[in-house]
Amino acid sequence: MEQGAARVVTPELKPVRQPLRQEVVDGIKAYILRNKLRPGDPLPTEPKLCEALGASRSSVREAIRILTALDIVEVRHGHGTYVGRLSLSALVESLTFRGLLSPDDDFQVMSDLIEVRELFERGMAERIVTTLTGDQVDYLQGLVDTMRGAGAGDGHGFVDADRAFHTLLVAPLGNDLMGQLSAAFWDVYVVVAPHLDVFTHEHEAATIANHDRIVDAVRTRDAAEFAAALSEHYAPVRRRIAEARARR
Repeated sequence: MEQGAARVVTPELKPVRQPLRQEVVDGIKAYILRNKLRPGDPLPTEPKLCEALGASRSSVREAIRILTALDIVEVRHGHGTYVGRLSLSALVESLTFRGLLSPDDDFQVMSDLIEVRELFERGMAERIVTTLTGDQVDYLQGLVDTMRGAGAGDGHGFVDADRAFHTLLVAPLGNDLMGQLSAAFWDVYVVVAPHLDVFTHEHEAATIANHDRIVDAVRTRDAAEFAAALSEHYAPVRRRIAEARARR
């Protein structure tokens, strides 16, 4: 090194420690996994969690609040803390808020949801038409009849029956994650759609007719017709989203 030249000192790189809050969150999740707890199982009391995790009461309480928002933990006041339902409620809230917040994102959220819902149902067409029992098919028809009876005079009843219809389509498959995702996407769709003016009463007759066609396909165990009926069902929804987007 030349005399007088400045000496460059390279600072020692040290790993960045994650915030204590996140350490406590991860510690509680690790406890649940390590002890193979299931939804509804009790967690240790707050003092015992503090002792086990080496954390303060405030840190544990903050971690519990975070995990409660994610439905990983459930606090039952007066009874204790339990493993939550582990639902997708956080995903629903996030997608719904995104759809309502941004004019640029709302239609894309709707379009994505429709694509995923159709992908689930069409991709499982063969299993759906062979797994649903006769009683379940009759129940599907009953839901279509409920939609027909509700009509424009009872939009809430129409939507509830429509949601129950699509939930039942995938329920017999025994895939809990698919069922939760399907229900979550539907919940977001129902909240966001009215703000985009894509639900209109004049489309109800076509929607009911498409549901009748889906039921007939399931009753005859015709997977190809079932997939075609789903395409026919979702195509007008996509078109209405595109029309509403053009008007924006």
